[in-house]
Amino acid sequence: MSITKKSTVRSAALAVGLGLVALPALSACGSSDADSGSGGSKTVTLVSHDSWAVSKSVLAAFEKQSGYKVRVLEDGDAGQAVNKAILTKDNPQGDVFFGVDNTLLSRALDNGLFQSYEAKGSDLVMPEYRVDQDRHRVTPVDTGDICVNYDKAYFSKHKLNPPTSFDDLIKPEYKNLLVTENASASSPGLGFLLGTAAKYGDDGWQDYWKKLKANGVKVVDGWEQAYNEEFSGSAGGKKAKADRPLVVSYASSPPAEVIYADPKPTTVPTGVATGTCFRQVEYAGLLSNAENAEGGKALLDFMLTKTFQDDMPLNMFVYPVSEAAQVPPEFVKYGPQAKDPETLDPAKIADNRDDWVKSWTSLVLK
Repeated sequence: MSITKKSTVRSAALAVGLGLVALPALSACGSSDADSGSGGSKTVTLVSHDSWAVSKSVLAAFEKQSGYKVRVLEDGDAGQAVNKAILTKDNPQGDVFFGVDNTLLSRALDNGLFQSYEAKGSDLVMPEYRVDQDRHRVTPVDTGDICVNYDKAYFSKHKLNPPTSFDDLIKPEYKNLLVTENASASSPGLGFLLGTAAKYGDDGWQDYWKKLKANGVKVVDGWEQAYNEEFSGSAGGKKAKADRPLVVSYASSPPAEVIYADPKPTTVPTGVATGTCFRQVEYAGLLSNAENAEGGKALLDFMLTKTFQDDMPLNMFVYPVSEAAQVPPEFVKYGPQAKDPETLDPAKIADNRDDWVKSWTSLVLK
């Protein structure tokens, strides 16, 4: 998602950026941190990127049923969080890591970040999101699409059609309008890079980025800065007087602009360039050397329950992966999944990601 929020994204970070509204989900995570200690058999610690969020009542039900108190440690953008988790894998900060997505999954698995555990409910995960089936080191939790979002008011004011595809973004009429995240440090930034690699292939993506750079693309560190400080279509961007009407974000960002706005707009203020989407899947896993492995297993089981999967979309602005879950109507109306997103085989990502990022850095940042 991830992702997320996703990231992100997405979820809590997105909601705060949108309306600067305190969410019940954030209160739940905060109280868990305060009430639990530094560990112990009755505390299970979740390490995540900044976009983890769950409704207070849902988290409380899990804690009552399982007997475990949940402690949440948020570690920045997904890319940063994964890198830190790898560096601390021999003495992990927690028991479960949430938020590694398909763009970074091979890095986590190759570095031995997770131990094997097949979560209850895995049989209900949609087949297209299942990976690592021989060892079950990660559990699919959510999915979403990384896409360019656009500020409807800007394009209406300038009597300009918003872009719909990767090809559009390099046209002169969109010069100096796009902001994206650093592909070497940000999950959505990396997802956007991979989307271009999937679209244009090994021989074409670098030429595309040369043209995108020449067309004035702006690169910032992470999603929060891109979406809430640089993008003119977001609530945060409006407050910051942002001047970029195109941003790499998520297909689920427009619903958030409606749901958390106060007052609510009569129409959604942002749209999605559906021909720029890359499908993201986020996973959770039981950390190697987890102090409370049993609590970690219980938490992973919880993430695949219908209760959590139904609750997740409107908290983390991602789609559920369980066939038993229901998608909220706000998503169907304002943030449907892309019908034909770009995708890459995980093995292809694993073989090329580091080289692609290195080349991208040389092309775009230097």
